[in-house]
Amino acid sequence: MADEELLNNPGAFDDMEEADDDIVTLLSADGEEIDFVEIAGIAHKGNFYAILQPVELIEGMDDDEALVFKVSRGKDGEDKFEIELDDSIIEAVFAEYNKLLDNAVASTEE
Repeated sequence: MADEELLNNPGAFDDMEEADDDIVTLLSADGEEIDFVEIAGIAHKGNFYAILQPVELIEGMDDDEALVFKVSRGKDGEDKFEIELDDSIIEAVFAEYNKLLDNAVASTEE
């Protein structure tokens, strides 16, 4: 599966392994392991989203871009990650993340 197909296939990443606290390894539908740095976890409208940035650049992405994944619990009890494609949800998740960053900066300045 090509990298662009991974980005456009919402169910492409089925399983998660955590190598350490900040690196998340997702398995694509074809079994390819892709490492991501976990930027943040954000709750939004009753769902949980992870903002992840690939360790190695994925074709079609800039080096400062990150992806939003909806995280859910699978039947086997493992976390399942689906690429979020709804622009309004992606924008809301990043807005919440930016608000958290602003609050953290304001707290350190006090």
